Amino acid sequence: MNRFASTTWSRTLLAGLSASLLLAGCSSGSGGAGTKEAGADGDGGLKPVQLSWYYPATAGVPADLKTVEEAVNKITKAQINATVKLNAVSSGDYNQKMNTSVASGEEFDILWTSNWNFDYVQNQSKGAFIALDELIDKYAPTVKKSMPDFVWEATKIDGKIYGLPNYQTVTNKEGFVLQKRYLDKYNIDPSQLKKIEDIEPLLAKLKDNEKDVIPFMMDRKGKFGNMLRMYNLESVINGIAVINLNNPDKILNMYDIPEYKKYLDLVRAWNTKGYINQDAATLKNGNDYTKVGKTAVSYHNVLKPGGEQESKVSSGGLDHVYAPITDVYTGTNTIITTLQAISRTSKNPERAMMFLNLVNTDKELYNLLSFGVEGKHYTKNADGTIKINKDAGYVAADWVFGNVFNGIPIEGKALDIFDKTKKENESAKPSPIMGFKFKADPVAAEVANINAVVDEFGPGLNTGIVDPGKLGEFQDKLKKAGMEKVIAEAQRQLDEWKKTKK
Repeated sequence: MNRFASTTWSRTLLAGLSASLLLAGCSSGSGGAGTKEAGADGDGGLKPVQLSWYYPATAGVPADLKTVEEAVNKITKAQINATVKLNAVSSGDYNQKMNTSVASGEEFDILWTSNWNFDYVQNQSKGAFIALDELIDKYAPTVKKSMPDFVWEATKIDGKIYGLPNYQTVTNKEGFVLQKRYLDKYNIDPSQLKKIEDIEPLLAKLKDNEKDVIPFMMDRKGKFGNMLRMYNLESVINGIAVINLNNPDKILNMYDIPEYKKYLDLVRAWNTKGYINQDAATLKNGNDYTKVGKTAVSYHNVLKPGGEQESKVSSGGLDHVYAPITDVYTGTNTIITTLQAISRTSKNPERAMMFLNLVNTDKELYNLLSFGVEGKHYTKNADGTIKINKDAGYVAADWVFGNVFNGIPIEGKALDIFDKTKKENESAKPSPIMGFKFKADPVAAEVANINAVVDEFGPGLNTGIVDPGKLGEFQDKLKKAGMEKVIAEAQRQLDEWKKTKK
């Protein structure tokens, strides 16, 4: 059987299986899904439906998105009698766009969510998503088996799954992202970079000799949130609270600990010496510098296998090297970084799950979404990798869509990249509070007030623009905003959660 015939036969079988599963689900009466809701027409087949899917576009909305959408719909129409409207939204606008769509009651089917953009836990508490457990069991059992149990455990809220993880690296490994040309020029061995201060000799050389690049790039968020593991910390409430891994039972105000003061002293010194871009406190997106090759050194908390090649692509073809300074770690917040949810306004949740099942099991469909149309948006190399045509109008991030292990390596990546990533996933040190998620509802007003204070003081302090002497004023305003109440509520929730685990 040739490849085309095999693919066609597999799809025919899958379409029949999907229909059989759907009808079985309808007749069983489980999950409250009737024939109309399940999407069956009068003769037992699948009636045609259109699904609407919102997701972020990290490189901006692709100019040639329509071509990809048409190709996607040829596959989905044949397999599950559904077409899909691909609503790509620029990443920087995604949170605001989805807040508006959800608040207005807009009818759509699938939406991307995470712990860092359109917050998964927060929006579940607002009722934006439906529970997926029964839908996954009926229409995506293979997807469920494709991920370790700890991944599913991390996605659960009050014991139920509201987001289908886009399975990728689920680990955290911090360190430097470095342009290789400067390592070569100044004879720097990245393996000798063991702690944050070790980068300073290179930063000094860059400052003195390379006038067209930024020695150490920051945006207005600073880098403390990316350096938590280096300081033996783990985030509990994004941008508000942490635990120290030496005492994981105690919730801490992340701005009132010695580690934060140490960080502020470091970045203030670097800023004073001219290592940090002077617009850091107002810069919303550091990619504006990275994509034109002006970022010589940065720091990231997800140094995944093969990521250097992604850095090369996003910087216009400049070679990059990773220099990790922490071990591989996994926790709730390293897992719920990219998920698909089904909207409470969806009229076709069963078909939506059938579509998500296809995205995560049909490699041709997944690679179409990730890389575009073969021969137009990318070409295959003889070694099994692919070359992206950056001028063809379609660039996307594979981790936004589904299981990256169904993908094709981009040229420059090792062919065993997925095996290495899976090995890291399975060998990573787990968080002592794996599965715990803070629910902000009881202190929502205080959290909003705290975030406003952080937005006022954070950019200046966290980028070293403002002297650390301002820390006292920052802490006073956090206290008035309700920090103590939020920390106490988080501690109460953690204590209650721990009781359920004994």
